[in-house]
Amino acid sequence: MMATPESPAEPLRWNQPDRWIRRQVIPFAVFMGFLLVLQLAGSFFASDLPSAPWWRKSPEQWIYPIQSVACLVLLGRWWRSYEFHWNLRWSLIGAIFGAVGIGFWLLPTVIWDHWQPQGEGWWTGLGVEDRKGGFDPGDYFAVHSPAWFLSLAFRFLRAVVVVALVEEIFWRSFLMRLVSDWNGPYWKQPFGRHSWLAFGVVTAGFVLAHAPVDYSGAIIYGSLTYLLTVWSKNLGACVIMHAVANGLMGIFILYTGKTGLW
Repeated sequence: MMATPESPAEPLRWNQPDRWIRRQVIPFAVFMGFLLVLQLAGSFFASDLPSAPWWRKSPEQWIYPIQSVACLVLLGRWWRSYEFHWNLRWSLIGAIFGAVGIGFWLLPTVIWDHWQPQGEGWWTGLGVEDRKGGFDPGDYFAVHSPAWFLSLAFRFLRAVVVVALVEEIFWRSFLMRLVSDWNGPYWKQPFGRHSWLAFGVVTAGFVLAHAPVDYSGAIIYGSLTYLLTVWSKNLGACVIMHAVANGLMGIFILYTGKTGLW
């Protein structure tokens, strides 16, 4: 038997599924669309010339902030359409899951620090690499300058708030329901319903949305998130897990200089 609507967001899901679907999917689509814009900018607009301004040398320095603001506007406008069900107990459990999950994600590069294998081998497929040479505002702005702090602040805002909300709403709230009931009114499915097909499809999609070097960490992290989803039945806990994980990874990057993780 299906549950009955219990929160302000649920009547929209039950009675206006088209609007509910759009509000679940559009923020994620906008987020991914800006990544396409970044790729196009890198192909047709970016420049490595020493005389080029920072906004051409590193288009992500201004595309990421615009991406974050655009997604936050959509999320803020549709906030009451999401079934977060914030709960202190599950938020704390989500934070623990986030710390454990990102620990597995970072483990390969920590192993590299202690092993430092030469060349390529089976370890490369597990992400055992140095992970240097990624997003670093210090490459374009004076360290500790206002521009440097602003760039870093937007990077954390994007990772901790925007990514956590956009991805969990799409992967867990929308796609898990869709995969669990392809032929029926999937929007009426309760949040966190277990289905091995949903586990496989959603986890695979989450993994493929990341770079191959992160696949091993993403498989473990995605599996832990699925476990939290079906155990807690709480979208807010999944968002907290993602936010804590990305926040800890950002701190790790600042401490180690492994900007290739971003």
